[in-house]
Formats: sequence, structure tokens, C-alpha cells
Amino acid sequence: LYFCFPQMSANDCQDPPEYWTIHGLWPDKTEECNRTWHFNVTEIKDLMSDMRHYWPDVLHSSLNRTQFWKHEWEKHGTCAATLQVLNSQKKYFGKALELYQHVDLNSCLLKAGIKPSSSYYQMTAIKEALTRFYGVTPKIQCLPPEEGEKAQTIGQIEFCFTKELQLRNCTALKGESDAMQTDLKLGSAELSVCSDTLPTYYPSQVQ
Repeated sequence: LYFCFPQMSANDCQDPPEYWTIHGLWPDKTEECNRTWHFNVTEIKDLMSDMRHYWPDVLHSSLNRTQFWKHEWEKHGTCAATLQVLNSQKKYFGKALELYQHVDLNSCLLKAGIKPSSSYYQMTAIKEALTRFYGVTPKIQCLPPEEGEKAQTIGQIEFCFTKELQLRNCTALKGESDAMQTDLKLGSAELSVCSDTLPTYYPSQVQ
């Protein structure tokens, strides 16, 4: 996730971070989820400083800050826990933080010369830069142009991993809808896979 969009209410997104933050760690197949395994924030107290910094709830910053983590654990973490390396709350959140640091998207984009700007980027150039850097193709998601506008706005970059947690190309699974994976609705707009042909806006902050 990145920033706050005009579609959000004025109460949300106070002082948003100006860097890429974590949305979640989502398993592709979720047949074996233990929905009765409820979130317990005390299990991740050692991670709290990093969680607040790298995994903030940018959509509902004025509410209880643990609600976002609770949602991610109960919807995705309890499914990811079928892997031994993710089979506790501490492992799940800790590994997600570790993968975030490993990917280091913020510095990768800067090194590639891709930074927030009032001028537009070509989506193909962003994709090529990321693929060159990581050796795999991530899934880049955007907000579609608002009425009367011509540019899409970059909103989320999704990296895909094998079960061994090695980076792999992101390819759409059969029958997977983009909306199902984004799990994020911003007012009336929903993130979807970016168009390769539309100019792309990468703002530092939108409120």
C-alpha cells in the first residue's frame, strides 16, 4: 500500500507515510484456514515498533490501530499457517516484515529513478525497471482515472513468492479476480491491475 486517495473520508489517513508499507501476506489457496484462531496482539508485542512503522493502517488511522492486523491475521494468516515457517502469529507477522525488508521496494524504485512526480510515467517502464531489479515480474495495481482525467494512479505493488518464500513471477491464477486479491476498496473505486497503455501518476501523497 502506499498513500491516501481523494476517495477516502476526511477522518481517514491522517499523516500518511511517504514510503511503501505492507498490506499483507496472502496465500493463493485458502482451503485450510482456521477461522477460530483469533488475533492476540500480545503475541506480536516484540514486533510492535516495526509493525507500527512498516505495516500501519493507512485507511483507518484514527481507529484502533490493531484492527488492520487482526483482519489480515484472521483472513490470511490463519490460512498461511499451514506452512511451518508461518504457523504462529509471531512467525506470520515477523516473516512478512522480513520479506518487506528483503524486497526493499522503496530503495529499488529510487535506484531505478522512479520517484513521486507531478509528471507521468509509462507503466511499461516501471514494470521493466522492477523486473530488471528483481528478476521477476510483480503485479502492479492502480486506481483507474477519475472522470475527466487521463492517468491511472499507482496504488499497490504485489510481489509473489513460492511456498519456500522465494520470489517468483506473479501470474493470474485461473478464475482469480483482481478485486478478490486486492481486498481494498477506496470509496467507490477499486484497485485493479494497471493498464500498460495509460499514463501513470505516482504522487508523493494524495489527500
